[in-house]
Amino acid sequence: MGKVIISCAVTGSAHTPTMSDALPITPEDIARQSIDAAEAGAAILHLHARNPQDGSPTGDPAIYERFLPTIKQSTNAVINITTGGSATMGVKDRLAAGAKFKPEVCSLNMGSINFAFFPAAKRISQWKYDWEEGYVKNSDDYIFRNTFRDIRTIFETMNEAGTKFEHECYDVGHLYNLAHFVNEGLVRPPFFIQMIFGILGGIGPDLENLMVMKQTADRLFGAENFQWSVLAAGRHQMAFCTQAALMGGHVRVGLEDSLFIGRGKLAANNAEQVKKIKRIIEEMGHEAATPDEAREMLALKGGDTVAF
Repeated sequence: MGKVIISCAVTGSAHTPTMSDALPITPEDIARQSIDAAEAGAAILHLHARNPQDGSPTGDPAIYERFLPTIKQSTNAVINITTGGSATMGVKDRLAAGAKFKPEVCSLNMGSINFAFFPAAKRISQWKYDWEEGYVKNSDDYIFRNTFRDIRTIFETMNEAGTKFEHECYDVGHLYNLAHFVNEGLVRPPFFIQMIFGILGGIGPDLENLMVMKQTADRLFGAENFQWSVLAAGRHQMAFCTQAALMGGHVRVGLEDSLFIGRGKLAANNAEQVKKIKRIIEEMGHEAATPDEAREMLALKGGDTVAF
């Protein structure tokens, strides 16, 4: 049975502090939860930054610098810096940390979508910070911009650093966008596709859609040329990850994608989700990949070549 890469998306940008006390906000919290997630079995840590004063999303490299070295010194995990940032950021801000720190992996959204989470506001009557309510409610008007020019800019910037990508595909069309850049020579195998389900604005969380996405990727790229992983938002997280592992794929969990550990029960931290999915895949006869095994599968440049 194959090795399964567990990625952990530690904090993200869509969930806000009011939604869960477990969501890491400060650099110290992000570092601690990242280290704990790696110790629990995560081979890759997918990282965003937040303003420590109020938990709002930020692309400021100075904030990243307060937790990246600590994580690198404390774990062997592959560090993956977002170039998605948040739907309210421009490409320059989203790319700033990746361009400075030259990580082994950056995430890269493979197309523009409506990116909405405004229904969450209906469940909240009192907010911790002033920015949260407007940020969540106004997401009914967010377009997460990722034009072909934007994507090319990110490729050309990060390819110079030897950084590879977690190609985030929120719909079938994003696979075709990726195929365009493969044909252009900007992406070379083996590449890493992250199939995303259940975001309002992207492909829905139906298992039939998982089959369609995987079959489309096989047809476009050839199964031998890519590794693939699955994440699903909210309550669909563990079910979709389990199905992906059954199909020979990899998995992503973390508080960016779901704040819960079970029906109606908030997760205490990121490591709790990592431990759960690791237990599930092991009970199916698989093993969690180590960071060095993930590096080999994804042909990464190595942790000693980053700029932090």
